[in-house]
Amino acid sequence: MPIALLFPGQGSQFSGMGKELYNEFPAAKIAFEEASDALSMDMAALCFSGTEEELRLTENTQPAIFTVSMAAFRALEEETGIAPLCAAGHSMGEYSALAAAGVLSLKEAIRVLRLRGKYMQEAVPVGEGAMAAIIGLAPSIVEEVCRAASSGGIVSPANYNGGGQIVISGAANAVAAACEAAKAAGAKRVVPLQVSGPFHCELMRPAASMLAPDVEAMSMGAARFPVVANVTAAPCQEGEVADLLVRQIVSPVRWEESVCAMRGMGATSFLEIGPGKVLAGLVKRIEKDLPAASFCGKADMDAVAALLR
Repeated sequence: MPIALLFPGQGSQFSGMGKELYNEFPAAKIAFEEASDALSMDMAALCFSGTEEELRLTENTQPAIFTVSMAAFRALEEETGIAPLCAAGHSMGEYSALAAAGVLSLKEAIRVLRLRGKYMQEAVPVGEGAMAAIIGLAPSIVEEVCRAASSGGIVSPANYNGGGQIVISGAANAVAAACEAAKAAGAKRVVPLQVSGPFHCELMRPAASMLAPDVEAMSMGAARFPVVANVTAAPCQEGEVADLLVRQIVSPVRWEESVCAMRGMGATSFLEIGPGKVLAGLVKRIEKDLPAASFCGKADMDAVAALLR
């Protein structure tokens, strides 16, 4: 069955993530060790026993989720020999997808992700930015709501997640104004998000500028399978990966379009690799007739086997 792999982004982290992988699969343990060596820090300790506060720090969150996702992918590859049709990752998950495809090495990707997290954390002082999920409005209405609220500061769509959910991001007062306008426009729900910064909007421009040299210095290999980019919702072409990763920081994640693109490429099932089940849940809202599952431990193998049959 042609299968598309999905790799999660920030928000999927939890203390204890990846511990079962580490204990059950030799390939996963090696991935943790490689990640720890690359950053000169104990990634197993951070993922297994880090506090909620530690794991919420963006410069910790991103390498931690990446480590668990790569450990899960390596374990799955060792156990099943999985040969995906294509892949995509949500925000920082795009680095996981590119590493799984062989475009990026684990060690280089995790080093750049830690810097990415640091730059994003520093771009906007805590409290000055905000993000919120708007549920039940068409994209065009959310875009208009943001335009109307932007007289009070930057605010724009950050994630077109699908299933009627769009996340907006920007200056705290402008996001608050957009939320009120969204309610007045008939949104079913408006949910402020507990995040450490206003990601995927123009306020992240300083982070993009700082990250560009680090991304451009990474070695890029040939992709073993296509990776659909957040910025374009189309497969990354050779030579454009670095540019797409830099643009991604200030651009919206076109997730619903990306999932539809993977279906258009021939995917008939979706498997989320790493902590959490957010992306598998979104697929079930976007492509209701296609099966989706998650893998982050031995208990998930039956669901994986069912998809691969």
